[in-house]
Amino acid sequence: MKAAVYESFQGPINIINVTDPAPKDHGVVIEVKATGLCRSDWHGWMGHDHDIILPHVPGHELAGIIVAIGKNVLNYQVGDRVTVPFVCGCGRCYQCNSGNHQICDHQSQPGFTHWGSFAQYVVIEYADTNLVRIPEGISDTTAATLGCRFITSYRAIVSQAKVMGGQYVVIHGCGGVGLSAIMIANALGAQVIAVDINEQTLELAKKLGAIATVNSTQNENVVEMVKSLTQGGAHVSVDALGSAATCFNSVSNLRKRGKHIQIGLMTGDHQNAKIPMDKVVAYELEIIGSHGMQSHKYPEMLEMIKNGKLHPEKLIERTISLDEVTIELPKMDKFENKGVLIIDSF
Repeated sequence: MKAAVYESFQGPINIINVTDPAPKDHGVVIEVKATGLCRSDWHGWMGHDHDIILPHVPGHELAGIIVAIGKNVLNYQVGDRVTVPFVCGCGRCYQCNSGNHQICDHQSQPGFTHWGSFAQYVVIEYADTNLVRIPEGISDTTAATLGCRFITSYRAIVSQAKVMGGQYVVIHGCGGVGLSAIMIANALGAQVIAVDINEQTLELAKKLGAIATVNSTQNENVVEMVKSLTQGGAHVSVDALGSAATCFNSVSNLRKRGKHIQIGLMTGDHQNAKIPMDKVVAYELEIIGSHGMQSHKYPEMLEMIKNGKLHPEKLIERTISLDEVTIELPKMDKFENKGVLIIDSF
């Protein structure tokens, strides 16, 4: 099969032919029909993820068709259209048994713990635990937007933050995960403020439901600007980027008893970011992490998509070929794209 492979961190990415995969007893092989290009893939290529063993094939947001199946898989068959969350559970550990597959003690992640979906085929283990059928009416490209950024935002906004209509919700960083969070919070009736460095991205944020925007390069005091727009501070604030500045601002712009949700990955020098802990105590703030979403939680989200309450396809800026990954992945830190790139040609 064709696959995008890198043999060193921050090294060249080449499209080469590699051996077709085979399923293990509890797993399946999926023919990839569409797969998203995510900043997490860039983090992996940079060497920020210690699970990656070189040489490596990235890619973790995917949709496709099952073409081979392990002998112990019970609930799926060859020909099923499926997607999968980027965190796959083992189905047996304490976390999985409590319903929290997104923090499985033995989790696997395509594109990180094993070769991913920037290829014609990808293996998924423990298929009965992790696969999600794609309903009719949802395209492969739309389904490929879900597996990381959209589900992460959905769980963060719905389950972790418990956003309600009328609340002020502030999103710091309007990449794919931030734009997803804006759409979802707006669908729940929240008043959403978008914060970013790019005017074109902020314009897209308005189209997806933000009632106001803040360009952090043009405002010396983002926190005070947000407090003014929200009449005293956000009920919920999300760091959807993952930097010391966005994390600090997100916590600092909360009103009393507000919630900060950390979605953006904190890597490198940002791992131990400063938090205004005096305000956390005085204002009784909540600091909450959010890491993906379980496969068994997909149906409620898919129902909102089918009913037209959510439109993840609006996040797609353009589709690209597998060959273009060699150019697009290394420059994801430049934030040149307003929306999501989807690979749909292999």
